[in-house]
Amino acid sequence: MPTIEDIIKTYDTILKVADTNALRQSARAYGGVMRSLKGGLQEHITEEIIKIAWSNLGGDENRLDINSRKINVPIRQSYIDRIKDKEVQDYIRQNIERYVYRLSVDKHIFIDGKFVMGIECKAFTENAMIKRILIDFHLIKLVYPQISCFLFQLESQLGGDYSKLPKTVFGSFSTHSIMSYFENVELHIFTLLEGERNINKPIHKFFKPLEYDNVERAVKLLEHHLRKFV
Repeated sequence: MPTIEDIIKTYDTILKVADTNALRQSARAYGGVMRSLKGGLQEHITEEIIKIAWSNLGGDENRLDINSRKINVPIRQSYIDRIKDKEVQDYIRQNIERYVYRLSVDKHIFIDGKFVMGIECKAFTENAMIKRILIDFHLIKLVYPQISCFLFQLESQLGGDYSKLPKTVFGSFSTHSIMSYFENVELHIFTLLEGERNINKPIHKFFKPLEYDNVERAVKLLEHHLRKFV
C-alpha cells in the first residue's frame, strides 16, 4: 500500500528531473512533453490518494476498482421528439442503439462494481477548463446521478483562495458563478500546491514543495466521501 511519503518522494523525483528529460525532445515537442508529464503525475498522485483513503477506512482492496473506462451517454428521447424532420426522426429511432456519446473523466472509482466517484486530474485549472469539466460531469451524472464529483489539481489558476490552501475554501467569484449553472453537479475542488499558477514560473523550473499536511487533507477528504461504502 502506498504512503503519503511515497507520493511526495515520487513528486520530488519527477519534478526535479522533468526539465532535463523534456529538453531531450525537440523544441516543438517540449511543451507537450511537460504538459503530459505533469498531467500524468497528477493522475498518479490522485490514484495513490484514493488507495490510501480506502485502506485507512479498512476497505478491502479487492472491492476497489479505479479505471477510466468510457461511459455511454445515450441520446435523449425528448431531443428526438423535437426534431421536425420526420425522416430524420425515423432514421434515429431505427438506429437508436448507435446514438451514444462516450466519455470519461480521469479516475472512476467503483466499490463492489458500483460507480461512486469521479475525479478529474489537472496539472492546473483555469475557468475555461472548469466549463468542460462541469459539462463532462453533468453528462455522466445523467447516467450515474449518485456519484460524487471532484477536481484534483496540482496548481490553481481559478482566482480566489483555491491556491492558498485554507482549511475552509471560499473559492472565487467567477468559478462559483460558472458552477451555479450546473445544478446536478457539486464539484469539490482540491489544490495540492500553494500559490497561484504563474505561467512565467512553471513548477518544473521554480519548484514548489508538496507538503505532507496537504496530501493528508486530500486523503481525509476522500475518506469522508468513501466512508459510507466500507
